[in-house]
Formats: sequence, structure tokens, C-alpha cells
Amino acid sequence: MTFSMRDLDQALQGAGQKSGIEIWRIENFKPVTVPKESHGKFFTGDSYIVLKTTASRSGSLHHDIHYWLGKDSSQDEAGAVAVMTVELDSALGGRAVQYREVQGHETEKFLSYFKPCIIPQEGGVASGFNHVKPEEHQTCLYICKGKHVVRVKEVPFVRSTLNHEDVFILDTESKIFQFNGSKSSIQERAKALEVVQYIKDTYHDGKCDIAAVEDGRMMADAEAGEFWGLFGGFAPLPKKPAVNDEETAESDGIKLFSVDKGKTDAVEAESLTKELLDTNKCYILDCGLELFVWKGRNTSIDQRKNATEAAEEFFRSSEPPKSSLVSVMEGYETVMFRSKFDSWPASSTIAEPQQGRGKVAALLQRQGVNVQGLVKTSSSSKDEPKPYIDGTGNLQVWRINCEEKILLEAAEQSKFYSGDCYIFQYSYPGEDREEHLVGTWFGKQSVEEDRASAISMANKMVESMKFMPAQARIYEGKEPIQFFVIMQSFITFKGGLSEAFKKYIAENEIPDTTYEAEGVALFRVQGSGPENMQAIQIEAVSTGLNSSHCYILHGDSTVFTWCGNLTSSDDQELMERILDLIKPNEPTKAQKEGSESEQFWELLGGKSEYPSQKIKKDGESDPHLFSCTFTNENLKVTEIFNFTQDDLMTEDIFILDCHTEIFVWVGQQVDPKKKPQVLAIGENFLKLDFLLENLASETPIYIVTEGNEPPFFTRFFTWDSSKSGMHGNSFQRKLAILTNKGKPLLDKPKRRVPAYSSRSTVPDKSQPRSRSMTFSPDRARVRGRSPAFNALAANFEKLNIRNQSTPPPMVSPMVRKLYPKSHAPDLSKIAPKSTAIAARTALFEKSPPTSQEPPTSPSSSEATNQAEAPKSTSEPNEEEAMSSIHEDSKEGEAEEDSSLPTFPYERLKTDSEDPASDIDLTRREAYMTSSEFKEKFEMTKNEFYKLPKWKQNKLKMSVNLF
Repeated sequence: MTFSMRDLDQALQGAGQKSGIEIWRIENFKPVTVPKESHGKFFTGDSYIVLKTTASRSGSLHHDIHYWLGKDSSQDEAGAVAVMTVELDSALGGRAVQYREVQGHETEKFLSYFKPCIIPQEGGVASGFNHVKPEEHQTCLYICKGKHVVRVKEVPFVRSTLNHEDVFILDTESKIFQFNGSKSSIQERAKALEVVQYIKDTYHDGKCDIAAVEDGRMMADAEAGEFWGLFGGFAPLPKKPAVNDEETAESDGIKLFSVDKGKTDAVEAESLTKELLDTNKCYILDCGLELFVWKGRNTSIDQRKNATEAAEEFFRSSEPPKSSLVSVMEGYETVMFRSKFDSWPASSTIAEPQQGRGKVAALLQRQGVNVQGLVKTSSSSKDEPKPYIDGTGNLQVWRINCEEKILLEAAEQSKFYSGDCYIFQYSYPGEDREEHLVGTWFGKQSVEEDRASAISMANKMVESMKFMPAQARIYEGKEPIQFFVIMQSFITFKGGLSEAFKKYIAENEIPDTTYEAEGVALFRVQGSGPENMQAIQIEAVSTGLNSSHCYILHGDSTVFTWCGNLTSSDDQELMERILDLIKPNEPTKAQKEGSESEQFWELLGGKSEYPSQKIKKDGESDPHLFSCTFTNENLKVTEIFNFTQDDLMTEDIFILDCHTEIFVWVGQQVDPKKKPQVLAIGENFLKLDFLLENLASETPIYIVTEGNEPPFFTRFFTWDSSKSGMHGNSFQRKLAILTNKGKPLLDKPKRRVPAYSSRSTVPDKSQPRSRSMTFSPDRARVRGRSPAFNALAANFEKLNIRNQSTPPPMVSPMVRKLYPKSHAPDLSKIAPKSTAIAARTALFEKSPPTSQEPPTSPSSSEATNQAEAPKSTSEPNEEEAMSSIHEDSKEGEAEEDSSLPTFPYERLKTDSEDPASDIDLTRREAYMTSSEFKEKFEMTKNEFYKLPKWKQNKLKMSVNLF
């Protein structure tokens, strides 16, 4: 028998159809909806159902159902609410995870819904529904535990309650005191301050004083004296043995029980495996403090209710008492449940059905909900992840050769060898400063000696730049989208040039297959557009072909192109562009899958079977945030649920796991001794694979420092740059805000600019923008290209002309930001208001270097002299000059926009079939009509351009204009 929404209690019908939290209180064994303004308020005598609905990146809805039991609620009520959650789960499709939450022992996931804390009030339905507020304020003492979510419990208001290990909050009528035990962590103190703020706002209408008292302060300290006076005077606290609340209960091991008609029978087995679980039955898994219920897909609603009731009885009668009860459905087991088994097949998790996602979308659409993006389109280009990085910056690449790094020329810097290691440094304009990314790339055939050298040299580069750049560790075959956008046209050749690689293959008698332009070579072509295309050399055999790709095959005098039956016209156009890099001006013979010539197969050593199925890309998953503790090569992680930017605490290291890449975030106040271990932390996380998602050890790792977060990291948060990189640690900062009437004592500091020394890597702004597009745009190949692609290619070539040279070194990035690229106005026509304007105008009159000039780098002494040269006293202040220019240009900018030609939105978007030509691709939105602009962005152009650059880019991404 199936259980549908119409079979539920009326109060629960329609639940779980959109993201958010829904709560019901049980009144006379019936659920009653709790209004949003009362979410987070719980009574000790009541029971509640809490439903958390989350929309995943794929658009499908996932549910977590919690039933919360107050310490004074009855057993009958607890049993009734448990059965209601089973019915609700069944109505929602049977895929939800159900959690039993007991007051004082709630899961961290449950507490994360109600930040900063929950403080249950006395009373409940049986005692007249509401907590009776006393006429006079009652002094209360609370103990706070937790670094990420805070468990708050009222304790007796006596001195003997205090200890050195914990943080306490004393709430009096006129003042709230926070007492910090001498052995409490700085993170616990910071989180407790959030509880202080909550108590102030909830119980004092935001009007009371706040004081922090440090353990050990004597009566001489005024606030400490006042605090101890409330306890009858100061007295030393007794030393108490530390108690680990997370200590697991001793047990004889994990035990599995089958449930049949409410009766439990032990399942005997030598080892715990997935095969023991019958899809027609329900089971109870006893793991000491934890208890799990597993329900087979083919079980009835009555079987599931019986199993839940049996687990409730099991939970109440167990000694020692259990701390949690979690119920899961077959195919949707949690990581913690699967980790209890000795073996669990990776393919056992049931995939979300496509038709189910469509039904959800149709249901939401009928309810008036915007379902854009809920059902994925079949277009592969739309599934391509966004790079979130500017592709017009300055790139430098070095090849590692033992203990030295060799700077590559512009024409060679995106041509890598599989047997070598490389370091790249990329500088690009950010929101309010120049951003930097330093990365290492390891070829599949590279040797450990070169890899170690690359990591060491990259670390020194980052250190010389005051740890401002983000770092990346990238392996061949696992490159992220950011890497390809930086390289634009990336080619990987077989073999290597490194001496260490040559020595290794000689010692092991391995044939040297290093690429030779005149030999036989096969390249697989992939990518999503001219700004992101790759050619990967593979073994020149027919088994290397795949119907999903295009290939380039060349022999001594012949060049073939081969297009698989599953490729698109875009794939074939990319292949034509790659030809200009690998074999320019060479005649080619086009081969279509199924009609190849004999000569083609002869070059590949004969025809044989090859894959013909569509290749599915390993996509980015919903992000998970973990805090890290790393001691003696042992990594422990704790997941942070429903995370926000505020969860990134300045004293800690965090890992953001997106499956296809991970980010290691390092706070400013982290122990300096731990910073050299950051890469090892990321590598250990991949080995640990906490989420059991089969993470590869070659997964890209980014290292990000607080205050220097790149946009491809901040996109996972609702990011406020004013919160990142402020002075002081999180506790001091929050205390300053609380004790200064909500205003930070310290203004946000200006972002630092790296102080380069003569030994550091100085991006040479005078040399051309290093790109691998070495062929002349004047002789673009036209082998059967479509008109749409020709227009797109023409724009791309014009864009690369701009990219191939950077502005003169004296021009401020702020000026370039005000006047992007080809639309910069002639400053000589603007009436100068001061000598500052004249000085800046003169800078623009200097000619940029031509692309024919060879790249040059200043000598060490010149770089040092430039870095240390004092500014002339007559030189105008840059901020004043920029301010003056900005004021003068406000009206000019509006006139500039009005003079631009306009195009329909369909021709301006990035995936247009008929793209507009001769436009600045970085400002597509500027060519829209005012009415169409307002329709797409829901604001005027003036309002749009007042937004920060990162927010503008985010909005443009949402409408395919970035």
C-alpha cells in the first residue's frame, strides 16, 4: 500500500515542496503548524516535527525530517510523533532521513537550522500552551559547548558550577557576563558571544551591557569583581577532571537486528556487509551510542511504522542511554550509516530519477514557483561549469628541470609535456585589487623529483608574495575549468623534456615517446569554446578513439581529422582551431566515423573496437564544508551543516569539498607551524574520503588564505568582503562589536599589495600577454565553418589581440577598471580639474608595446630599484587623481553608453547562434536597450553600474552575458 500526501493529516499536506524549514508542534496528538516568527522557540513539555527541504544543484529536492522531544514530553507523544514522521517520509517519496532529537542531545545538523542556538522554555501544551513570563527578570547561568554549533544548557547559579574547561553566560537584569574558562578554546568563546547577542536581543530587547570575564582575573578588575560579587565574592575554582562529551560508549561491537511485527531478532554474521540487508525487511543497527533504522524499498508503511516503534522502545530501554536515532531508506543511506559496514558497494545508492525531477518541477510550476533550472536541458554547453575567473590577465609559466625553473616563451607556455612538471602564475583584475593564482601542474608521467621541486618553488613564490595568491595543485587529466580558461588553448604532448624524466626512462628501459612534429601522433580535442579548448596527445591506436570526440591524426606528410558520430558542430569547429596550433597551413583529409579511408587506419596500426557511448562528465556536487584538526599526520574533520561565511573562523583550517575540486581555507590566526602542512591536509582529506564519494588522489586542491579569497571560492557563499581579513581574531572582533554598540572598533583595512623583492616574481607589465595563440588572426582557417562560428571566432581573435599586450606599467588598474579596454574615452578631451588629471592623461598618451616585441624582464637590480624608489613629492596622490577622474567621467560614461550601438539580447548572450560583432565582449550588457536591460536585470543601467564588480559579474552570469 502506498502512502500519499492526501493520506496525511491536513496540517502536513503540501509539505516539502520548496526549500526551507517547516515546523509543526504536536497538540493533543495532532500536528499544528508553527509560524515562521516562532521558529527556534521550543517548549520543554512539547514534541515537534521539523522538516528541512533542500534543492540540490541538479534541481531535485532532498528532505531531512527531525522529531524533537522536550525533556518533559510524554512517551506516548514521542511514539506518536515518530509514526507521523514515517507517514510524512512515505508521502514525500520515502527518500528522507529521519532523526530523533532529544532536548540537550540534538544533532549538529538540527542545531545548524537555528543559529546561534536554541534555549527551550519551560512549559508546553499540557501546561497552558505558553511559557509564563515572570514579572521580574530571573538571573540565569548557562553553559555553552561547541566550536561550530553551540549547545546551551541552563545550570545551577552557584560558584561550584563554574570550571576552567567551559564557557559560561550569566544573564542578569542589567548586564550579561561571559565567563571564559582558562582552558576553553578561542573558537568556543567566539561562538558563545553569538549566544550573548541572542540573549540580549531576545530577553533584553537589545538594551543591556555586556562584559567578558577571563578565568583567573582577580577582584581588582572592575568587571571581574562585579561578576564574582554576584557569586558572593571571588574564590579559586576547584580542578575537575576533563570530561569528553564526545566519548563513545563501550560496547561489544556493532549489532544488527531484523524487525518483524515489532519483534527484533539478532542477525548472526562474521562480518557486516550490505548483502545482509533484505529489501523486503527493516533492520535496527546498534552502534553503541548511535542507533539506526534501515527500511527496505519493498517494505510496507506498516512495516516501517513497526520498525520505528521498536527502535523507540530499544532507544528508551538501552543502557547506557543512546544519544541518537537515525532512520534511513534503502538507496539513500547516510555516510555515517554506510561507514559502519565492512563493505558497501559504490553503486548501491539509487540515482534520482529524471522523471521524478520533472514531476517535482510540474508540481512547483502549478503552485506558481519559478522552476527555471530545475530540469536540466540536454545542451552540454549549458552544463559546463562557470570559470568565475577573469580570462584577460597576465600569465607566466615555468617548466621544472630538477632544481631549476625555466621560463617559457609566450608561444610555448600552454604547451605541456606529460613527463614534466610546471609552475604557472596568473594575475588578473579583481573587485578592488589585482588577484593572483600560483599553481603547479604534474604530468601523468612526471617523476617525484620534479614534483617535489615544483611544490617547493611554488611555496617560495607564494611566501615571497606575503601568502596573498591562491595556490593550486593540479594533475594532468583532472584540470579544473579555471585552469583551461587561463590557458585558453591547452595542448598536452606525450613524453618530457626534463633531465630527471629522461634519466628515469633510461634507467627503467622505457621507450622515449616524446612528441615529434614529423612523426605519427593522435590528439583528442575537447573544450567548450574558443576561450577553453584542449588537445590531448594519446596513444596513436584505434582503441583510443571515442564517438564523443573529434581527433587530429598526423603522420610524416598527412593530416587527418576524425569526427565521432556523437560530436556537435561546435566540437568540429574547435578541432579546426586546434589545427592552427598543431599543424598550421597543412592540407587535411576529413574522416567521418564509419567512412574512414584505409590510409587512416594504417596510421593507427589497423582498425579495432573503440568506445561509442556518450561520455558522462564527473560534475561538481553540492559543496560540503569541514573543519580540520591535523596532528601527527592524523586528520580529523567535522562537517559544518548549512554553512555560511561566518563559519570560517580565523583560528582554524577548513576544507570545502565540491567533489571535482577541494579548497583548503587557512585563517589568519592559524598557528604558523601548521601552514606548511596545508597541502598535506588536503591530500589526507582526499585519502580519508569522508563522504565516501570515491575522491581521486589527483583531485585539484586549492589553498586559500583569509582575506585573499578568489571569486571561484567565494561563489559558494553569500560573501561579504568586509568580514574577511579584518584585524584581530574572531573572538576579539565579535567582542569589540558587541561592546561598541554594534559597530566594529576597527575599520576594514585596505587590501594589501604584495611587497615584491628582487628575488620574487614580478609580473612584467611591459611584455605581451602570454597566450598560446601564436598564429596570425589575419589568416584564420575557414574549413567549412558556420557563419555563427566565424562571427564568434572573429570576436575571439579581436579579444586575443587585446589580450596579447597589457597596458603600460605606469597605468593604474583603477584607470583600466573605469575605462574597460576599447571603450576608454579620450581623456585629453575631458577638461582637467587639477594637475592630477593632467598627469594621468599623460600616461594614456604613451604607446603600448607592440606584440612583435620579444618578452623582456627587468633585471633583479632594476626590479629592486623600481620597488624601492621613493615617490616624487610632486607626483599627485593616486587616490585623489582617481577620485577626480571618476567625478569627471560620470557624465561621460553615460554619454558613452548612449552612443553605443544596440543589439537584441539574443545576439549578445554568450551562447548566441548569431552573435553581435565588433563589441567589447567584457561589456555585453552595455549594448542592450534600456527596456530590455531592465527586463533582464530588473534594474536600470545606472543602478547596475553602481554595484560592486563581483556583483555585476554574478548578475551577468545569471543571464548568460559573462
